[in-house]
Amino acid sequence: MRGADDEPEDGTEPHPGAETGDPDGQDRLWTPHRMAYIKGEGRPTGPHAEDGCPFCRAPGLDDPEGLVVARGETAYVVLNLYPYNSGHLLVCPYRHVSEYTSLDEEETVEVAALTRAGLTALTEAYRPQGFNVGMNLGTVAGAGIAAHLHQHIVPRWGGDTNFMPVIGRTKVLPEMLEQTRATLAEHWPRG
Repeated sequence: MRGADDEPEDGTEPHPGAETGDPDGQDRLWTPHRMAYIKGEGRPTGPHAEDGCPFCRAPGLDDPEGLVVARGETAYVVLNLYPYNSGHLLVCPYRHVSEYTSLDEEETVEVAALTRAGLTALTEAYRPQGFNVGMNLGTVAGAGIAAHLHQHIVPRWGGDTNFMPVIGRTKVLPEMLEQTRATLAEHWPRG
């Protein structure tokens, strides 16, 4: 591995910023998009829909802009803006409710149906080896946005948990969210 102040072997100029910092033998993977998450940008200012709830805002946008993958009558599917893995989906009721027990029968059935369709689309598009599916109900249970119920569908592959999130607090994703949304929308079950 080259040091930060070594000249590239191919005679090209060193990469920008190569002279900054102390050489330590580490390569850097810059993920500036994560700063928005760290700073809490886009988080609701309170528990009500009018407090900036992103799950109330997304369905009002066109699908590519809102990262909406599929729409039902009472619920919809959107990509997680800060995914654990590529293809991380969220199934959300349109109605701003925080408790699973607050869903009516129609919403409950559609959340389940959209979850099943999401598993099908992810399987066809990405061939994951498994899934994590579930809800974090309440802030103490890990819900980043507790005021609007949402179910996670996280595709998993052998070896997708590595040192990057644990040591580097960085997640490496192989494609942009817009590309993932288009791929999943294309593979979404019809009918």
